[in-house]
Amino acid sequence: MLLDASESQLVLVDYQERLMPAIFEGPAVLANALLLAKVARLMEVPVWGTEQNPSRLGGNDAALRALCQNTLAKMHFSAAEEGLGEWLRPPAKPQQGGNARSLPKHLQKPAQQAPERGTIVIAGCEAHVCLLQTALDLIEDEFEVWVVTDACSSRTERNRDAAFDRLAGAGAELVTTEMVAFEWLRSCENPVFKDVLALVK
Repeated sequence: MLLDASESQLVLVDYQERLMPAIFEGPAVLANALLLAKVARLMEVPVWGTEQNPSRLGGNDAALRALCQNTLAKMHFSAAEEGLGEWLRPPAKPQQGGNARSLPKHLQKPAQQAPERGTIVIAGCEAHVCLLQTALDLIEDEFEVWVVTDACSSRTERNRDAAFDRLAGAGAELVTTEMVAFEWLRSCENPVFKDVLALVK
């Protein structure tokens, strides 16, 4: 069971200016989040960000924020409580009504839906609070959740590790940044392989 870039979305949780200095291994965690976002952009994987109470904790790291197509400001610890699920799974478009001479409904072709990207690759801070609650809610909402462990952390190592144990027990897949990058690529013949390799090195 490998990650598929065409079915994936990336969610980056709360890499905020006032929070990151207190995070265990914060600089390495942020570097991996930036790498994930850059690889996702190369692979045309949608990238979403969240910010917890940004008026108090500041915005996300500016370079990271610039790589997200949208950033959700939230007060709940779980971004799913504040509409993240609607971003990840947009509502079906209503059928266009025809005129009197249009085909009967049973002969009409169904409207083409954009393919659903039900695999959520997620990373963030704090692992045992906002990341954990968001990921558990996404699992409950029937998304397939992959947690990028080396791009996640908490203020303490113990809290981070407890979050990973709980997420694995709830059915999340635990992966690393490079596992995600190379599974999205699948082959050294992928057109963006050299670009991704340059980022990884």
